[in-house]
Amino acid sequence: MKTPRLADVDLSRSFFDKESYQVALEEVQLRLLRVQTEYFKKERRAIIVFEGRDAAGKGGAIKRLTEKIDPRGVKVWPIGAPSADEQGRHYLYRFWDKIPARGTLAVFDRSWYGRVLVERVDKLAKKPEWKRAYREINAFEKMLSDDGVTIVKIFVHISKKEQLFRFKEREKDPYKNWKISKDDWHNRKKWAAYDEAIDDMLRETHTRDNPWRVVSGQFKWNARVESCEVIAEALENGR
Repeated sequence: MKTPRLADVDLSRSFFDKESYQVALEEVQLRLLRVQTEYFKKERRAIIVFEGRDAAGKGGAIKRLTEKIDPRGVKVWPIGAPSADEQGRHYLYRFWDKIPARGTLAVFDRSWYGRVLVERVDKLAKKPEWKRAYREINAFEKMLSDDGVTIVKIFVHISKKEQLFRFKEREKDPYKNWKISKDDWHNRKKWAAYDEAIDDMLRETHTRDNPWRVVSGQFKWNARVESCEVIAEALENGR
Protein backbone atom coordinates (compact mmCIF):
# COMPACT_ATOMS: atom_id res chain seq x y z
CA MET A 1 0.00 0.00 0.00
CA LYS A 2 1.69 3.17 -1.23
CA THR A 3 1.85 6.03 1.26
CA PRO A 4 0.76 9.40 -0.19
CA ARG A 5 3.29 12.25 -0.15
CA LEU A 6 2.89 15.95 -0.85
CA ALA A 7 5.54 15.74 -3.56
CA ASP A 8 3.35 13.30 -5.50
CA VAL A 9 0.37 15.66 -5.75
CA ASP A 10 -0.15 17.15 -9.22
CA LEU A 11 -0.90 20.85 -8.74
CA SER A 12 -0.56 21.78 -12.39
CA ARG A 13 -3.88 20.94 -14.03
CA SER A 14 -7.52 22.00 -13.98
CA PHE A 15 -9.98 19.43 -15.32
CA PHE A 16 -13.10 21.57 -15.62
CA ASP A 17 -14.60 24.54 -17.34
CA LYS A 18 -17.66 26.06 -15.65
CA GLU A 19 -20.23 23.92 -17.49
CA SER A 20 -18.45 20.61 -16.97
CA TYR A 21 -17.82 21.50 -13.33
CA GLN A 22 -21.52 22.08 -12.69
CA VAL A 23 -22.45 18.80 -14.39
CA ALA A 24 -19.83 16.79 -12.48
CA LEU A 25 -20.76 18.42 -9.16
CA GLU A 26 -24.48 17.74 -9.58
CA GLU A 27 -23.79 14.11 -10.48
CA VAL A 28 -21.60 13.46 -7.45
CA GLN A 29 -23.96 15.32 -5.11
CA LEU A 30 -26.82 13.07 -6.22
CA ARG A 31 -24.55 10.09 -5.64
CA LEU A 32 -23.81 11.34 -2.11
CA LEU A 33 -27.51 11.71 -1.39
CA ARG A 34 -28.09 8.09 -2.43
CA VAL A 35 -25.21 6.98 -0.22
CA GLN A 36 -26.54 8.96 2.72
CA THR A 37 -29.96 7.36 2.26
CA GLU A 38 -28.38 3.90 2.38
CA TYR A 39 -26.45 4.76 5.53
CA PHE A 40 -29.67 5.95 7.17
CA LYS A 41 -31.62 2.82 6.17
CA LYS A 42 -28.88 0.47 7.34
CA GLU A 43 -28.05 2.53 10.46
CA ARG A 44 -24.45 2.90 9.41
CA ARG A 45 -22.14 5.68 10.60
CA ALA A 46 -19.34 7.59 8.94
CA ILE A 47 -16.73 10.17 9.87
CA ILE A 48 -15.22 12.42 7.20
CA VAL A 49 -12.02 14.22 8.19
CA PHE A 50 -10.75 17.26 6.30
CA GLU A 51 -7.23 18.49 6.93
CA GLY A 52 -5.19 20.76 4.69
CA ARG A 53 -3.24 23.93 4.18
CA ASP A 54 -4.77 27.23 5.23
CA ALA A 55 -6.95 28.56 2.36
CA ALA A 56 -6.69 25.24 0.50
CA GLY A 57 -10.45 25.06 0.03
CA LYS A 58 -11.60 22.73 2.80
CA GLY A 59 -14.60 24.91 3.60
CA GLY A 60 -15.70 25.09 -0.04
CA ALA A 61 -15.41 21.33 -0.41
CA ILE A 62 -17.40 20.74 2.80
CA LYS A 63 -20.09 23.14 1.62
CA ARG A 64 -20.54 21.22 -1.65
CA LEU A 65 -20.38 17.90 0.17
CA THR A 66 -23.29 18.82 2.45
CA GLU A 67 -25.23 21.06 0.05
CA LYS A 68 -27.69 18.49 -1.29
CA ILE A 69 -27.81 15.83 1.40
CA ASP A 70 -30.35 15.79 4.24
CA PRO A 71 -29.08 18.18 6.94
CA ARG A 72 -30.75 16.10 9.63
CA GLY A 73 -28.31 13.30 8.91
CA VAL A 74 -25.03 15.18 8.91
CA LYS A 75 -23.17 17.32 11.43
CA VAL A 76 -20.19 19.53 10.58
CA TRP A 77 -17.70 20.10 13.41
CA PRO A 78 -15.30 23.04 12.94
CA ILE A 79 -12.39 22.27 15.24
CA GLY A 80 -10.40 25.11 16.77
CA ALA A 81 -8.11 25.39 19.75
CA PRO A 82 -9.16 23.38 22.82
CA SER A 83 -10.89 25.16 25.68
CA ALA A 84 -9.25 25.57 29.08
CA ASP A 85 -11.17 22.57 30.38
CA GLU A 86 -10.19 20.45 27.38
CA GLN A 87 -6.53 21.40 27.73
CA GLY A 88 -6.48 19.64 31.08
CA ARG A 89 -7.59 16.35 29.54
CA HIS A 90 -6.29 13.92 26.93
CA TYR A 91 -6.44 15.61 23.51
CA LEU A 92 -8.81 12.93 22.14
CA TYR A 93 -11.32 13.59 24.92
CA ARG A 94 -13.14 16.41 23.12
CA PHE A 95 -13.88 14.28 20.08
CA TRP A 96 -15.78 11.48 21.77
CA ASP A 97 -19.09 13.30 22.03
CA LYS A 98 -18.84 14.19 18.32
CA ILE A 99 -18.84 10.58 17.10
CA PRO A 100 -21.93 10.19 14.87
CA ALA A 101 -25.08 8.37 15.92
CA ARG A 102 -26.43 5.46 13.90
CA GLY A 103 -27.55 6.41 10.42
CA THR A 104 -25.66 9.72 10.39
CA LEU A 105 -22.46 11.31 9.13
CA ALA A 106 -20.00 13.58 10.96
CA VAL A 107 -17.69 15.94 9.07
CA PHE A 108 -14.63 17.32 10.84
CA ASP A 109 -13.16 20.58 9.54
CA ARG A 110 -9.78 19.86 11.14
CA SER A 111 -9.55 17.15 13.75
CA TRP A 112 -7.45 15.18 16.22
CA TYR A 113 -4.58 15.51 13.76
CA GLY A 114 -3.90 18.93 15.23
CA ARG A 115 -1.71 17.12 17.76
CA VAL A 116 0.78 16.08 15.04
CA LEU A 117 0.44 19.23 12.94
CA VAL A 118 -0.05 22.65 14.58
CA GLU A 119 0.76 21.42 18.11
CA ARG A 120 3.95 19.82 16.82
CA VAL A 121 5.05 22.76 14.66
CA ASP A 122 4.27 25.41 17.30
CA LYS A 123 5.75 23.25 20.06
CA LEU A 124 2.48 23.15 21.98
CA ALA A 125 3.10 19.43 22.40
CA LYS A 126 6.46 18.00 23.40
CA LYS A 127 8.22 15.69 20.98
CA PRO A 128 7.44 12.49 22.97
CA GLU A 129 3.77 13.56 23.06
CA TRP A 130 3.31 14.14 19.32
CA LYS A 131 5.38 11.08 18.40
CA ARG A 132 3.22 8.95 20.72
CA ALA A 133 0.12 10.47 19.12
CA TYR A 134 0.61 8.53 15.87
CA ARG A 135 0.05 5.28 17.74
CA GLU A 136 -2.83 6.74 19.77
CA ILE A 137 -4.60 8.10 16.66
CA ASN A 138 -4.24 4.81 14.79
CA ALA A 139 -5.67 2.94 17.79
CA PHE A 140 -8.51 5.47 18.13
CA GLU A 141 -9.47 5.15 14.47
CA LYS A 142 -9.16 1.36 14.48
CA MET A 143 -11.44 1.16 17.50
CA LEU A 144 -14.03 3.22 15.62
CA SER A 145 -13.73 1.29 12.36
CA ASP A 146 -13.89 -2.02 14.23
CA ASP A 147 -17.15 -0.72 15.71
CA GLY A 148 -18.54 -0.21 12.21
CA VAL A 149 -17.71 3.47 11.62
CA THR A 150 -16.49 4.29 8.11
CA ILE A 151 -13.67 6.84 8.26
CA VAL A 152 -12.67 8.93 5.25
CA LYS A 153 -9.57 11.13 5.61
CA ILE A 154 -8.82 13.88 3.08
CA PHE A 155 -5.87 16.24 3.00
CA VAL A 156 -6.23 19.25 0.67
CA HIS A 157 -2.92 20.57 -0.64
CA ILE A 158 -2.00 23.79 -2.50
CA SER A 159 1.22 25.51 -3.53
CA LYS A 160 2.81 28.25 -1.45
CA LYS A 161 2.28 30.70 -4.31
CA GLU A 162 -1.43 29.93 -4.60
CA GLN A 163 -1.87 30.27 -0.85
CA LEU A 164 -0.35 33.75 -0.92
CA PHE A 165 -2.70 34.76 -3.74
CA ARG A 166 -5.73 33.56 -1.76
CA PHE A 167 -4.58 35.27 1.43
CA LYS A 168 -4.31 38.60 -0.38
CA GLU A 169 -7.68 38.10 -2.11
CA ARG A 170 -9.32 37.42 1.23
CA GLU A 171 -7.85 40.55 2.77
CA LYS A 172 -9.33 42.67 -0.03
CA ASP A 173 -12.78 41.04 0.01
CA PRO A 174 -15.11 42.53 2.68
CA TYR A 175 -17.14 39.31 2.69
CA LYS A 176 -14.13 37.06 3.16
CA ASN A 177 -11.60 39.04 5.18
CA TRP A 178 -12.89 37.43 8.37
CA LYS A 179 -11.35 34.20 7.05
CA ILE A 180 -7.80 35.53 7.27
CA SER A 181 -6.03 36.07 10.59
CA LYS A 182 -2.56 36.56 12.00
CA ASP A 183 -2.48 32.82 12.70
CA ASP A 184 -2.68 32.11 8.96
CA TRP A 185 0.31 34.36 8.27
CA HIS A 186 2.13 32.82 11.23
CA ASN A 187 1.59 29.30 9.87
CA ARG A 188 2.75 30.37 6.42
CA LYS A 189 6.14 31.38 7.81
CA LYS A 190 6.57 27.77 8.93
CA TRP A 191 5.78 26.22 5.55
CA ALA A 192 8.81 23.89 5.53
CA ALA A 193 8.10 22.68 9.06
CA TYR A 194 4.52 21.91 8.05
CA ASP A 195 5.76 20.06 4.96
CA GLU A 196 7.76 17.77 7.22
CA ALA A 197 4.94 17.35 9.74
CA ILE A 198 2.35 16.61 7.03
CA ASP A 199 4.49 13.97 5.30
CA ASP A 200 5.25 12.34 8.66
CA MET A 201 1.53 12.32 9.47
CA LEU A 202 0.66 10.74 6.14
CA ARG A 203 3.35 8.08 6.53
CA GLU A 204 2.53 7.20 10.15
CA THR A 205 -1.30 7.23 9.98
CA HIS A 206 -2.00 5.95 6.46
CA THR A 207 -3.38 2.52 7.37
CA ARG A 208 -5.08 -0.21 5.37
CA ASP A 209 -8.39 0.31 7.19
CA ASN A 210 -8.20 4.11 7.33
CA PRO A 211 -6.07 5.47 4.48
CA TRP A 212 -5.39 9.08 3.55
CA ARG A 213 -6.51 10.62 0.26
CA VAL A 214 -4.53 13.71 -0.77
CA VAL A 215 -6.47 16.08 -3.04
CA SER A 216 -5.12 19.01 -5.03
CA GLY A 217 -6.79 22.26 -3.97
CA GLN A 218 -4.88 24.33 -6.53
CA PHE A 219 -8.04 24.73 -8.61
CA LYS A 220 -11.11 25.01 -6.40
CA TRP A 221 -13.51 23.30 -8.79
CA ASN A 222 -11.24 20.26 -8.97
CA ALA A 223 -10.90 20.08 -5.19
CA ARG A 224 -14.67 20.19 -4.65
CA VAL A 225 -15.55 17.53 -7.19
CA GLU A 226 -12.62 15.25 -6.38
CA SER A 227 -13.26 15.43 -2.63
CA CYS A 228 -16.92 14.55 -3.13
CA GLU A 229 -16.05 11.70 -5.49
CA VAL A 230 -13.45 10.29 -3.10
CA ILE A 231 -15.95 10.45 -0.23
CA ALA A 232 -18.78 8.88 -2.24
CA GLU A 233 -16.56 5.99 -3.34
CA ALA A 234 -15.17 5.42 0.15
CA LEU A 235 -18.66 5.41 1.72
CA GLU A 236 -19.97 3.06 -0.95
CA ASN A 237 -17.08 0.66 -0.31
CA GLY A 238 -17.32 1.05 3.45
CA ARG A 239 -13.78 2.45 3.82
